[in-house]
Amino acid sequence: MSRRIMLPGIVIVLALIIDQFTKFKALNLKNNSIDLIGKKIQLVYVENRGAAFGFFQNKKFILLFATIIIILLLVITLIKNYSKFSLLSIISLSLIIGGAIGNLIDRFFRGYVVDFISYTFFNGYEFPVFNFADIFVVSGCILLIIAIIFTKDFEGV
Repeated sequence: MSRRIMLPGIVIVLALIIDQFTKFKALNLKNNSIDLIGKKIQLVYVENRGAAFGFFQNKKFILLFATIIIILLLVITLIKNYSKFSLLSIISLSLIIGGAIGNLIDRFFRGYVVDFISYTFFNGYEFPVFNFADIFVVSGCILLIIAIIFTKDFEGV
């Protein structure tokens, strides 16, 4: 089997392993926090019962349904257009899928998403606490934007 064909599966599984392992470790932070770089970056335990930035708080079923639909659409897009997609598009979609599945697992089994990375900007603004699944989704979206701008992968999709 070609490496290129195995790539999405590898990226998705690695994203899930990293995400779920770090969330499992974050459970030990329930009553503690760890300073990594002074007070700029900290590890803290947060139960996020909403979506990004706290939107849709306590709307578990809406978030589950929307996430499943988005994952299915991304998987269908990846499968349907795989042979014409560049490596950049394949990796970006795989990162988004892996991150989305990671948070979906939390939401389904726990009823909330475990967030644990806290970042405070130099001006004192505290960015909402996040996790590795969020990092994978955001990184995948940034790479996807780059792919849309600089490749012809999405013409006619």
